[in-house]
Amino acid sequence: MAFRSALFLMLLAAGPAAAQTAPDRAFSYADCMALARRDPDAALDRAMAWAALGGSAAADHCAATALFQAGRYRLAAERFETLGATAPRPPEDRARILDQAAQAWVRAGDLDRALAVADTALRLSPDDPTLLGDRAVMLAQADRYWEAVDDLNRVLDLHPGDVDALVLRASAYRRLDALDLAADDLERALDLEPGNLEGLLERGMVRRLNGDRAGARADWMTILRTAPETPVAVTARANLERMDVTPPGQDTPGKSAPR
Repeated sequence: MAFRSALFLMLLAAGPAAAQTAPDRAFSYADCMALARRDPDAALDRAMAWAALGGSAAADHCAATALFQAGRYRLAAERFETLGATAPRPPEDRARILDQAAQAWVRAGDLDRALAVADTALRLSPDDPTLLGDRAVMLAQADRYWEAVDDLNRVLDLHPGDVDALVLRASAYRRLDALDLAADDLERALDLEPGNLEGLLERGMVRRLNGDRAGARADWMTILRTAPETPVAVTARANLERMDVTPPGQDTPGKSAPR
């Protein structure tokens, strides 16, 4: 799963009637979604014209996606939320649309609204690991780490080998100063996926807090060697620089390393 801070674009199958009422017969839901990623303003115009001709939920979903891609997060969130509440779809599909609304509310800076929408999504589909993981990320952003752990526990009950969930739970445990639990999760995650960049970044943080500066440096240098242009590498470099100016013994559990 890739539930960390991403927009989850769920391809809603446009029904035959919706496809026939597109601005032209060659223009489909898939075309609209592809255009939304490439040229969101043009996609919004096409989607709105399609909606006016009866494009229904497929057109509305493409319009919301175009708004998100254009950085108009509040409008996207409102449109996703309305669609998730009203679309004649199975509960699981509506839950995924509401998850998109929650992601957009996060981007719009309204974490409380995002969490409320995420709660609604999970009432519709309580055992969806993606929704649980997304809410866990939001809860961690709100400093509600034990609640994030609860959601990640459920994800791991459903999928014991989920590396993303293990790394995210380790991060929450680190913030709770439960470093032994964090280290256990990271050992499992990196056994399953030795080159996982987020896992190496997090293990470096935990090692540093446990006084193993050499181990922390080794993890962060591995990231810089293997993926130097990634956002993870930027954080690894910042941690190395911070460690180099902090005397040994003055690391603060759960608060020392930027992330």
